[in-house]
Amino acid sequence: MAELQDAEIIIIGGGIVGCSIAYQLARMGKKDVLVLEKSGLTHGSTWHAAGLVGQLRSSRNLTRVLQKSVEIYDRLEADTGQAIDWKKVGSLRLACSKERILELKRAATMAKSFGLELHLLNAKEAQELFPIMSTEDVLGAAFIPSDGYVDPSSVTQAFARGARKNGVRIQEGVKVLDMIVKDQRVEELVTDQGRVKCEVVVNAAGFWSRELALKAGVKTPTVALEHQYLVTEPIPDIPPNMPAMRDPDLLIYYKPEVHGIAIGGWEPDTISFGEKGIPGEFAQQLLPENFDRFEQLGINAAKRTPIVNEVGVRQLINGPIPWSADEGFILGWAPEVDNFFSATGISIGIAGAGGVGQMVSEWIIEGEPSIDLWPFDIRRFNDHHNEKSFLYPRTIESYGKTYFIHFPGEEHESSRNIRQSPLYDLLKEKGASYGSKAGWERPNFFVSKNNRTAEALTFEKPNWFDCVGEEHKAVRERVALIDQTSFSKFRISGPGALDLLQYLAVSNIDKPIGKIIYTQFLNSRGGIEADLTISRTGEEEFYIVTGSAFGVHDRSWIEKHSPRDGSVVIDDLTEEFGVINLCGPHARDVLQNVTDDDISNETLPFSSYADIRVAGHPVRAMRIGYVGELGWEMHMGRENMPAVYKALAEAGSQYDIADVGYRAIDSLRMEKGYLYWSSDISPDYNPFEAGLGFRVNMKKGDFIGRDALIAIMENGGPERKIAYFTLEKYMPVYGSEPIMREGRILDVTTSANFGYTIGKPLVFGYLPVQEFENRNFSVEAFGEVIPATRHDGPLYDPEMKKLKL
Repeated sequence: MAELQDAEIIIIGGGIVGCSIAYQLARMGKKDVLVLEKSGLTHGSTWHAAGLVGQLRSSRNLTRVLQKSVEIYDRLEADTGQAIDWKKVGSLRLACSKERILELKRAATMAKSFGLELHLLNAKEAQELFPIMSTEDVLGAAFIPSDGYVDPSSVTQAFARGARKNGVRIQEGVKVLDMIVKDQRVEELVTDQGRVKCEVVVNAAGFWSRELALKAGVKTPTVALEHQYLVTEPIPDIPPNMPAMRDPDLLIYYKPEVHGIAIGGWEPDTISFGEKGIPGEFAQQLLPENFDRFEQLGINAAKRTPIVNEVGVRQLINGPIPWSADEGFILGWAPEVDNFFSATGISIGIAGAGGVGQMVSEWIIEGEPSIDLWPFDIRRFNDHHNEKSFLYPRTIESYGKTYFIHFPGEEHESSRNIRQSPLYDLLKEKGASYGSKAGWERPNFFVSKNNRTAEALTFEKPNWFDCVGEEHKAVRERVALIDQTSFSKFRISGPGALDLLQYLAVSNIDKPIGKIIYTQFLNSRGGIEADLTISRTGEEEFYIVTGSAFGVHDRSWIEKHSPRDGSVVIDDLTEEFGVINLCGPHARDVLQNVTDDDISNETLPFSSYADIRVAGHPVRAMRIGYVGELGWEMHMGRENMPAVYKALAEAGSQYDIADVGYRAIDSLRMEKGYLYWSSDISPDYNPFEAGLGFRVNMKKGDFIGRDALIAIMENGGPERKIAYFTLEKYMPVYGSEPIMREGRILDVTTSANFGYTIGKPLVFGYLPVQEFENRNFSVEAFGEVIPATRHDGPLYDPEMKKLKL
């Protein structure tokens, strides 16, 4: 065995993902790369994978990543000289229920907006492509001609061969035992073959990743679950180029094998593997066959393809696969360690590996990816996600629901009640229907005691539609209380705090104590990395509030750019402070009834805060909000929340005060034209495109992204801008619908909801600037084209008069 040598980049894991990253790094000019594999290439979960390559997902950027995989597999054999057995024969997806047909129509709409060819078929047309199937119960199908399947081991070897040709070193039989971390950097890897140093370490260790990452103090919420598929004996006269097929209503998938067929699926209550630690020497091994657990899938397969009753079983393959806490990839720089990059938790590793390798390599070399990868960013997780008590129930649930219809508003059932507001029980008694965000239980909406009907999941008008409409009306016309304790909250203090925030934010943060600044953080390309408020609470102290799910991400961004000399201190106050939002036209009347402090507009204007007492309890009343009405987000010690809530509720009873949930918030903010980070704004968009140029202060001095913004303006300004639309017919819309004019797709919707004050569905989306001379557009949803009218700005209170009363 060759002696270990230091490398600039060390990739741990020689599966398809690790080898793809090595291949792409070398293509992009990084030659000093070392891949360490404890056994042999593919010996984890790659070698026994079924090899399906599908592209269409509900996320545009995930679809882009999977499309990149197909592009790479198209040329990989020619590039490396290694055959990969890539069969680009397409894929079928069947629909056997009315709801599944709606899902296919929505998929077809998204495919159109993503530039992916998809054909809707009837049952007979599907059978022509997959002759061994029965058409019993089949109502329709979707066919994507550019999908297919590939041999996992061959494609991995091709990546490895291409990497080696470009100078990458791959050493098998080297096990990483520990990592030496100093000053928040991995300095050295300790292996069973000696020590080796690196500048960057990439964790591509598959289902070993969680245990491996903990050696560096990094939390990586991924586990191993058992997955089975069956390979039949040869089937007579099977056509040579059948597509792969999925029948999600029967929970099964098919992949043609040599003269036979592979049949797998996603059954409920799979079994975890290695919950007490994955055996250290486990490599290129299968788990015991479990025919009893496979039986339900086998029965379903016999229904869809009766021929399997007439042929024998060649093998039942049971192998562990990686599965993350939310089923998504886990990518990106770890928040705990500066030079530790995660590339793991990829349950669709064969479909994803090509695109993931390219995106990860860009991210490592450039410091950030070329497209927004927030849905896969490791910083989307909180500490509780890495706890086994959360991980295993949640991953087993999501595995079993892989082929379920994923309706809008669907909530998980497992691993709930991780984080609760002090008002949880009180609001539950008042009819709160709870959802979960970043582990927090939050009211989605409220139902009356006389109508506690369970939420019905649907693509059509939901049964909570009117409940949310009443809450929306209460905020617009009367007054409401919203529990927003789940906000992420930080204190930034120290002599370097102001300089740091001035460098991060596009706005001038050097404001008087008591001011609230709504602002954005940008990356070097000018893309929006964070959208938050910063309140100045002292000469050297600031209070930051950001979204519930964005706390780890935003704190990590701040820490990444903070000086390491102790001049900046960051304290997480999320769990210390609760938040009650009092909002609506009568908000001042209610609040003045329970405080002796002056809360007049002259004393406490919009975008300012004051420390007051409410019913005798200390409260920081922040005159800011996300619903477009007069109001205060009141931050206080958690222990004071019940008393403050009860005092406000009692004082508001004369105005018919209402409790309001997060679904109403979304409708309210869209009417007001407020944007949501991760959909309307993200690293894919800059402030000028998003209509946030008014937040940018180019005169204050340097800040991250300033040069990119200057370049944009010098080149004539943005080429696209956000637009606001109403639909001229009721249709449930959820985002990612194509925006069109005269049949030409211009972009997709970034947000969608119903505007109860406006009385029409609302959507946001970006348009080329030359399209702003037009008013009439259309939006396609579930295959239906609906007229849409573009408006010049927010539809509700565009002059901000109600906010500033």
